[in-house]
Amino acid sequence: MSKIFVIHENSEWTAPLYKRFEELGLPYEDWNLTQGTVDLNEVPPEGVFYNRMSASSHTRGNRYAPELANAVLAWLEHYGRTVINGSGALNLEISKVRQYLELEKYGVKTPETIAAVGKKQLLEAVEKFEGRPFITKHNRAGKGLGVKLFRSKEGLRSYIESEDFEDPVDGITLIQEYIESPEPFITRCEFVGGEFMYAVMVDTSEGFELCPADACSVEDLFCPAGDSDGKQPKFQIINGFDDPILEKYKKMLRRNDIQIAGIEFIRDGRGNIYTYDINTNTNYNSNAEEVGRQFGMLGIAKYLGGLLDQSVISIK
Repeated sequence: MSKIFVIHENSEWTAPLYKRFEELGLPYEDWNLTQGTVDLNEVPPEGVFYNRMSASSHTRGNRYAPELANAVLAWLEHYGRTVINGSGALNLEISKVRQYLELEKYGVKTPETIAAVGKKQLLEAVEKFEGRPFITKHNRAGKGLGVKLFRSKEGLRSYIESEDFEDPVDGITLIQEYIESPEPFITRCEFVGGEFMYAVMVDTSEGFELCPADACSVEDLFCPAGDSDGKQPKFQIINGFDDPILEKYKKMLRRNDIQIAGIEFIRDGRGNIYTYDINTNTNYNSNAEEVGRQFGMLGIAKYLGGLLDQSVISIK
C-alpha cells in the first residue's frame, strides 16, 4: 500500500505530525535514519517521502544522519519517487553558506558574512569588521551552535584560545555582522507546499543578547517546538502579515525544489530586512497556533495527504 514515509533523526519532532496523520487517517511509516543501510539496487516502495533531516543532528549523537539521508534521497530521486524537501533542501539545511548565496541570488539581503577554517583565519577575517560588533556561528548549525557576540578582535582571540571554543562539526565558522534591531523580536515565515502559511513574531528579550539573527535557535529556550513559561508569549502569529519579501522567498524555494520551510529575518533600525536562516526541518509552537488558530503540522499533513492521493491515482 502506498503511504507517507517520514525521513528524520529526532522522534520528538515527528510526534505532532504523526498525530495529525492519524487524525486524518493517513497511512505513514517512520524512517529514523540515526543508523541504516541503503541497497542501491533495491527498488524503493511506492509513496510520498518527506525529508525532515536536521542540521543539528550531531548534537543528539547522530553525527552521520544527514549523510545517510543524502544517500537515501539520492536513491529515492534516482527511482523517480515523490520526494518533499529532497537533496536540494538538505544541501541548504546543512550549510548556511549555501543558504546565504542562494538567498542573495534572488535579491534577498543577508548579513555580511565570512566563512573561515582555522583560528588564524578567523582572526584575519575579523579585520573586515573593525570598529563594528560581529557574531560567530557554525556553518552547519541549529540550536544556536557557536553563536557569540563580540565587539573587538581581542574578544574573539580570548574566546578561540579558551576551552569554551566550540569546533564546528564541518570545521567552518562564520564571522557575521551583528544586525541591531530597535525591537526585541525576529520574524519567521512559514511555507507549506511552497505557499506562505503564516508569519510568527519571536520575542527575543530574554537570552537574545548574544545574537539577534539566531533568536529562534539560541539554546532550547528559543526552539519553535518549545513552550514559553513567561508572561509575554515568545511566539505570536502575526495576523495579515504581508511584505514583498514573501514573493522572493517563494521564488527561491520553488527554484530549489523546497516545499516546506521556515525562513527567518530581522529588521534593522532603518527598516531593512536581513534574512539569516532557511530551516527546511521546520517546527511550530503549539501555544501560538492555538491562539492564532492556524496549525502548521495539520497543513503539512493535508498537503502530503493530497500528494499521496495523486500518487495512488497515477499508479492505478
